Amino acid sequence: MDKKVPPEQKVQANPPEPPKINWDEYKKLVPVEGVVDKLKAEYEKYKIPMPEDTLTKAIDEQWKSLEPQIKAFCAEQQKEIDSATKELSRIKALPAFDQMTMEIFYDMYPGVAIDPVNRPTFWPHNEEEQPGYRTADQKDMDHFTPYEP
Repeated sequence: MDKKVPPEQKVQANPPEPPKINWDEYKKLVPVEGVVDKLKAEYEKYKIPMPEDTLTKAIDEQWKSLEPQIKAFCAEQQKEIDSATKELSRIKALPAFDQMTMEIFYDMYPGVAIDPVNRPTFWPHNEEEQPGYRTADQKDMDHFTPYEP
């Protein structure tokens, strides 16, 4: 058994109301008159002070104010889930890696696949090494006109 039991667990293990006492049975068993009546009066008079619950209302109000944000977040995440599911189904529909040929890849992705007839490239086949490539700075200079005195 765990030696470190939290106090909340100990409190919740007990019922909210104390068990009912059969006072008539005690009167039969105790021979001294008035002792059971006195004990009963003291027992009923004694009340355990319970702290006033001031936080539940504040917590409920805070929860109500957070519910729209939670629903919006859940809707946003559901969109992400739907998008990921769609992408996953697209990937699962692809042929296996070891079965895909360059022709199949070209048919599926004509803009990405190497096309040596219509778009020849030179080694190392990256964009920077191809004829006609211009850097971003060169493209930015297109709208300037040369100075002519």
